[in-house]
Amino acid sequence: MSGQPKVKPMPAQLRCGEATMRLLREYGVDTVFGIPGFHTLELYRGLAQSGIRHVLTRNEQGAGFMADGYARASGRPGVCVTISGPGVTNASTAIGQAYADSVPVLLLSSTNASASLGKGWGCLHETADQQRLTEPITAFSRTALAPDDVPELLGRAFGSFAAGRPRPVHVAVPLDVLEAPVDGRWAARPLPARPLAAREAIRAGAALLADAERPVIIVGGGAVGGGAAVTGLAEWLDAGVIATNAGKGVVPDSHPLSLGGGLIRQAVRDHLAEADVILALGTELAPTDSFVERLPIGGRLVRVDIDPGKLNDAYPAEGGILGDAAEAAAALLAALEEMAAGPRQGGGRARVAAARRRMFEELSPVERQHKAVWDALRAVLPPEAIIWGDISRIVYTGSAVMPVDLPRRWVYPAGFGALGCALPSAIGAKIACPDTPVVAVAGDGGFMFTVQELMTAAELRLPIPVVIWNDEGYGMIRHGMDAAGMARTADSPLTPDFARLAEGLACRFARPKSAAGFQAAVTAALSADAPTLIVVDEGAGWLGGDR
Repeated sequence: MSGQPKVKPMPAQLRCGEATMRLLREYGVDTVFGIPGFHTLELYRGLAQSGIRHVLTRNEQGAGFMADGYARASGRPGVCVTISGPGVTNASTAIGQAYADSVPVLLLSSTNASASLGKGWGCLHETADQQRLTEPITAFSRTALAPDDVPELLGRAFGSFAAGRPRPVHVAVPLDVLEAPVDGRWAARPLPARPLAAREAIRAGAALLADAERPVIIVGGGAVGGGAAVTGLAEWLDAGVIATNAGKGVVPDSHPLSLGGGLIRQAVRDHLAEADVILALGTELAPTDSFVERLPIGGRLVRVDIDPGKLNDAYPAEGGILGDAAEAAAALLAALEEMAAGPRQGGGRARVAAARRRMFEELSPVERQHKAVWDALRAVLPPEAIIWGDISRIVYTGSAVMPVDLPRRWVYPAGFGALGCALPSAIGAKIACPDTPVVAVAGDGGFMFTVQELMTAAELRLPIPVVIWNDEGYGMIRHGMDAAGMARTADSPLTPDFARLAEGLACRFARPKSAAGFQAAVTAALSADAPTLIVVDEGAGWLGGDR
């Protein structure tokens, strides 16, 4: 991380908490998110000496979401520091989201003194087994029972982030271990490279693709570094490209072979159903990208994934390729160019164009309102802008209709479905990429889950437009209750006075009455000295609706 202060040479002896923070700096960590507590004082002693920036959040859940947003925007691990007990449980929702979406986040926490662990003495912040609490939502969760365990566990964590499926890691350090002296110097360990796919597997996969008449590519977050290769593959095969939410922008949505993040749309799933060979690059083919229990994959399936467990799960691969998806895409293209005379011309662009037309024709009235917002937003945002979407109906629609031409620029963490993620995660993204515009989009219900983090953004003077789609409650739940023929129950919580809320939290506010007014509000927000709440009411006249 260029421009960051260099960590001072480690003295002959430090306390473990101090040495831990210095070691994080040696792994390239430049920012951590958290709230200090009595059980993390030794970590904060080290933090003050390390040159690492600390971002003070208003809740540990916010710290976890900010670390997640930082990691997705930058491609570097995000780090949050919490106390034991409630700090860990508060952060665990965000850690679960990072686990579901394969995001490299380190949760570094304290835990009770070693002698008390598991004994039920009633110590402050005690849990029966904190390690087991986070094991299901991490690549691994471990407790450092001695100072020398820390460099081993951090080496394993950063090695996992670098070379494996980059899921979060939890490392807990007991209070007595944090205070214990450390002799000598802890150094960052060399990180492994991501595994390369076997040549035989590449050639077998390429042979299946070469024989295809109606190939389709599904691209996921595992391929974010391989945009040029994936685009080249699509053009060579004349194959339509469907992105998951994490893969949106790997192939530009503006490309004539791209169907964007359209798996949610029936027209795109019908296009997929017609494929005789499907290439799935770095995606687990999860139902949360499509809202259907099973994708209509009837053709021969070639899967590329760094996780061996994904090659023969619910969608077993006829051609399984274990390795980095971006590297494998380039290798597949090279193999195709070797074994065949030239690129295919099979009518793929015409089929994609037809599916795209149908996708837009089949939008419902409220989805057309959503599209009006996305169209207005796209018109004023540069291509490199990062859009963080909460769990909200407008964001569901945006997966298909919001054009994004670069990877890591559309974030909609559908896998875990944690409401309230957009605002704090957008803060983390803005801190990771301070020169890049960042926008948060949320529903009025989900926004209230983490509204307190507006104070974090205001304190940091971050120019983040926070677009709130206001349907006065939990619109998706209301829709589901109506569809199920049941009485509406608890679907319409009291909506706050957003203007007064913004004022009380040191933010700006706008409630535009036209598309031009919305665009002016977003443009002003991108250069403001504070976050701006921009409320868009469902049914407003400028959306083509009737409230």
